[in-house]
Amino acid sequence: MQQSDFVHLHVHTEFSMLDGLAKIPKLVTKAKELGQTAIAITDHGGMYGVMHFYNECRRQEIKPIIGLEAYFAKGSRFDKQIRMGADQSHLTLLAETFTGYQNLMALTSYANLEGFSYKPRIDWELLTKYSAGVIVTSGCMSSIFNRLLRDGKTEEAKDYFKKFKELFGDRFYVEVQAHPAIQELKELTVQQIAIARELDIALVATNDVHYINPNEAVAQDALLCVQTRKMISDTKRMTMLDSPDFYLRSTGEMEELFHGLPEALSSTKVIEERCNVEIPVGQLIFPKFPIPQGETIESYFEKMSRAGLEKKFPNPSPELVTRLEYEMGVIKQKGYAAYFLITEDFVNWAKTHGVAVGPGRGSAAGSLVSFVLNITTVDPIAHGLAFERFLNPQRPTPPDIDIDFADTTREKVIDYVSEKYGSDHVGHVITFGRMEARVAIRDIGRVLGLPYEDPDKIAKLIPNDPAHKTSLESAVQTVPELAEYYKQPKFKQLIDLARQVEGSVRHSSVHAAALVITDKPIMEYAPIQRDSKTGKT
Repeated sequence: MQQSDFVHLHVHTEFSMLDGLAKIPKLVTKAKELGQTAIAITDHGGMYGVMHFYNECRRQEIKPIIGLEAYFAKGSRFDKQIRMGADQSHLTLLAETFTGYQNLMALTSYANLEGFSYKPRIDWELLTKYSAGVIVTSGCMSSIFNRLLRDGKTEEAKDYFKKFKELFGDRFYVEVQAHPAIQELKELTVQQIAIARELDIALVATNDVHYINPNEAVAQDALLCVQTRKMISDTKRMTMLDSPDFYLRSTGEMEELFHGLPEALSSTKVIEERCNVEIPVGQLIFPKFPIPQGETIESYFEKMSRAGLEKKFPNPSPELVTRLEYEMGVIKQKGYAAYFLITEDFVNWAKTHGVAVGPGRGSAAGSLVSFVLNITTVDPIAHGLAFERFLNPQRPTPPDIDIDFADTTREKVIDYVSEKYGSDHVGHVITFGRMEARVAIRDIGRVLGLPYEDPDKIAKLIPNDPAHKTSLESAVQTVPELAEYYKQPKFKQLIDLARQVEGSVRHSSVHAAALVITDKPIMEYAPIQRDSKTGKT
């Protein structure tokens, strides 16, 4: 396929929760089908989808451009908003370099930790501090620039354009969009172009993508209704259906829309060439475990393991010694010595500080090293358990030692780990709830204004097997009663809309058990936020 001269730089995926409908694999596939050599990710206020996006782009051999649409506070990020939207304008940020990528993670983190008020917000102070390697575009109709222009404050808007140009230089672009049905946008664009030319700022064309195909506009609108708790029939609500063209437009469509501004299209390729972020993936990174002077991680690991063997098996047999040496050899060869020392440390701290710890489960119980380090309490020799089920030289994935701590005291272990490695080096893992078939039916039924019993009876007809999740499509094909309902117009509309939003990310929460410990502050690897319910990082 012929390569195109346009790149989408303003794109929302499903990780713009209950706003973006684009699932990442399909999004990247579509961009490739359109002959576009690269595509950006710019989700609202977060970078949740970045690694999925980066890996998928690499898999499909298309260039990933990492960014986000930040919420920008005109005042201080520490000032709380009196109402939603009172001080939160949109701003599109793209990582030009790896330093820029790290700065985006810092901006996202501080927006959540310090600037959260309805939404995670950055301010001018933060933007100035973390501006290196970041390309900024002036954003959509909800940007600080366009809000001022819409309010008739042209000079104040111009001052902001000057301010951003002074900080970012040629890394600042005036972003122009074309959604023909929005008359106000046409008027804004005329003003933006005039200011860009007066201040010598380059233009860039974007499309503010929220879904992949034109026929998904109504489904995306339904998602917005789920988010804002409105019904589709409500006339006074946020909607993008006035101009149902927030999809991944082809290069031809963009050229037609911007035929009078070829330089705005060319800028997308210029930005693509400037944005070169390589994220190191697939490397094992362990926290820095303190070891006695004169020891290495490997020598101390051996010393601890041999001492543990003597303690568990006074005068151990040659077979036991051979088994231990073999296991230690594999563990060292695979680079996992630090992992065992770290795990041994917090497990044994728990056991000596009143925290009930499970005996060990899964394949880790097959390791003699785990047993002699007191990580597990199951003797693998007595029970004839094989170490190779847990770890062998051919296994490409890291070992996994499942530890059970008592619910009532596990926080003590987390506090210990945080104190040992630094609270900014320890964080809980985020998880995402998705709109599975039954949830999708109930959510869409509500926004369609159907009486509760209608979506409820449809949802109950969908097989509910957690091990094998049934899609709506297969349910309609395999459940005769559901197929009959599908023939009725109102249920067909319900099921068809639910099918389009099915599987989308609906909300975030905290993983029940998983914890991350890093060698550097987590913010250098991934953005962080606080859980709204528990306050956990």
